[in-house]
Amino acid sequence: MAYKPRLQLKISLETSALKDDGPMPTAKKDYASFTVRAARSQYVLDRFGKVLKNNVLDVGCDEAPLRALLPNEKYYGVDICGKPDQVLNLEECKRLPFEDESFDCVMCIEVLEHLNNLHDMFQELFRVSSQNVIVSLPNCWCGARGKLDKGRGDILHYGLPHRKPIDRHKWFFNVSQVSDFFAAAHPADFQLAELRYAEKPRPLALRLMRRLYYTQSAYDNRYAHTVFARYERIASSQSKPKSSELRKTA
Repeated sequence: MAYKPRLQLKISLETSALKDDGPMPTAKKDYASFTVRAARSQYVLDRFGKVLKNNVLDVGCDEAPLRALLPNEKYYGVDICGKPDQVLNLEECKRLPFEDESFDCVMCIEVLEHLNNLHDMFQELFRVSSQNVIVSLPNCWCGARGKLDKGRGDILHYGLPHRKPIDRHKWFFNVSQVSDFFAAAHPADFQLAELRYAEKPRPLALRLMRRLYYTQSAYDNRYAHTVFARYERIASSQSKPKSSELRKTA
């Protein structure tokens, strides 16, 4: 099932998070709902397809729905379950089993929140990429908001089940915190090139009413469900050849 893209809006971030090279880019808003992982993959292709080229690594690929969407690229997925090319327990992984700059593009979509080693794995994405990194994190506040307001209900991936679950979220954060992290935590040889918020499609009148009541940051922390970031490597004065070019000459 594919998502239905809606109107995009640029929104201003009410945050003070800055890098040495300046403020984070203005976030773009997409009205989209991902009922299945394949729909999220289609969104990633539509929004970031221009950099999903040549050798693509999908970290935490699950059923690898993006593989069929990239028939002309060299797709490689890793995960502990699903249909990966290589079975890998990211929770126990201290270092991805690839050399530096092995892939032209590395993506990690809705995965890091499941890992205790979130920060270490985030850095690994950049180490093995020669050009681009695409990563997303959920807005945990969005999914919990209605349950907390009503005082009842279960919050997906949280709670206290009777038996230890196979998988759960290890972190609980909002849009502002994710945006700050994406702006500040990446290596110095990469820059944050694009930031996107995904929000469920709602009638325009309802969205305008909410915007009158809440500040921009409060609105996004309540209603945006996912934050996507795209990074690109900063070209150096003595730039290295692309990973795909290295493999051709090997």
